[in-house]
Amino acid sequence: MNEDAIPYLTDWRNFSTGRALAVVRPANAQQVAKIVQLSSHAGVPIVPQGGNTGQVAAATPDDTGTAIVISMQRLNRIRAIDTDNDTITVEAGCILQAVQEAAKSANRLFPLSLGAEGSCFIGGNLATNAGGTQVLRYGNARELTLGLEVITAEGAVWNGLRGLRKDNTGYDLRDLYIGSEGTLGIITAATLKLFPLPNAQRTSLLALGSLDDAAAVLRLARSHLGASLTGFEVMSRECMDLVVQTYTQQHLPFISPPEGAEWYGLLELSDSEDEAHATLRFESVLEAAMESGCLIDAAISSSQAQSDAFWHLRESITLALAENGYCIKHDISLPVSIIPAFVRSTNIEIQQRYPGARMMVFGHLGDGNLHYNLLGPASADRQSVAGRESEIQALVHDRVVAAGGSISAEQGIGSRRVDDLARYKDPVELALMHRIKHALDPENIMNPGKVLGLSATHSSTR
Repeated sequence: MNEDAIPYLTDWRNFSTGRALAVVRPANAQQVAKIVQLSSHAGVPIVPQGGNTGQVAAATPDDTGTAIVISMQRLNRIRAIDTDNDTITVEAGCILQAVQEAAKSANRLFPLSLGAEGSCFIGGNLATNAGGTQVLRYGNARELTLGLEVITAEGAVWNGLRGLRKDNTGYDLRDLYIGSEGTLGIITAATLKLFPLPNAQRTSLLALGSLDDAAAVLRLARSHLGASLTGFEVMSRECMDLVVQTYTQQHLPFISPPEGAEWYGLLELSDSEDEAHATLRFESVLEAAMESGCLIDAAISSSQAQSDAFWHLRESITLALAENGYCIKHDISLPVSIIPAFVRSTNIEIQQRYPGARMMVFGHLGDGNLHYNLLGPASADRQSVAGRESEIQALVHDRVVAAGGSISAEQGIGSRRVDDLARYKDPVELALMHRIKHALDPENIMNPGKVLGLSATHSSTR
């Protein structure tokens, strides 16, 4: 394999490195379709790949060397913006940030936002039904998508790029392909929803005594702000300490460390009126939180630069974790009402089983999605922490499922969570998923080994 192919063969977290027959970089949907037709005829497996920023090795080939990796890098055109219909049509290889900027240049907002937005591709966002920081207001990638262009497992082009809010003409294939992680077909383009740019935004970094206090502030914010509440994040004190210790140029925006702060929150308001109106509404929430005793302190951004700095603290957590040892990660979803009790009881059980484990919990409290992570004791080496991963993940996932939650909120299944899906998914639901997979990809050439864990049926001749 040519050295140029190496970056396409390893996942972002360096968990798995595969081999491939070839890495191909088509320039348009027709070329993708031709590659799939040839692969289908020859029985060659296909691994679609976007920005390769995923957490569960969903875009990495296995070690058999029988698959072709199809990189979407060259499918990076903004095809159309329709401001009257509030839509933008983009190709799957567009970097998320480029889509945001194209929308902004048309005085519109594309609200999908996540830490990897400078490198992740729209195709990957759709393939995993990405969430991010504004799901509370705008929904996941599925809710932001009106139409798709998809290459089927036989190499046909489905042109479903309809910018319609209402279309009741049969099964919703769009929702089937979104979140399928390339196992049913390859998304090559999408028509996405746009929104008016807010006239004013306010961001505050909150110092909180407990996760219960964070939930109380969230209730107040929902009550006072309604649909203007666009983000509510929580980060444990341990996460923030790790960020400022790892990146010394970053600082918490308080004159002195808030006494008793065990959690931090990020509250964001987007207002359709003006700065004065936004400020008044924002301050009313913080005043109510202070009076109720659920808020220790709050730093309010006075400029876009300050707001960006607050968010940068939050977005630096994942990178800081990567630089500080082996991280045992969970991407879980729970009813917001039970999250504080879940975190308390699960933290206690983990500390009993694994003394010295450093709990690194953060996430999107507003929509019930937590990145429930931990590092080993400071003295532990990577290998010893990795050796505890199966035990810890089983403990966390057992508790999540028992509480009516999900083991994957926004990152998908990929190859890393295949066994978990088989263990926890309702048998009837799992059987239906297998039937859909067989109907749309009967030869199992589309991203084999991912989600359902089915191995490729490779044959050099047909």
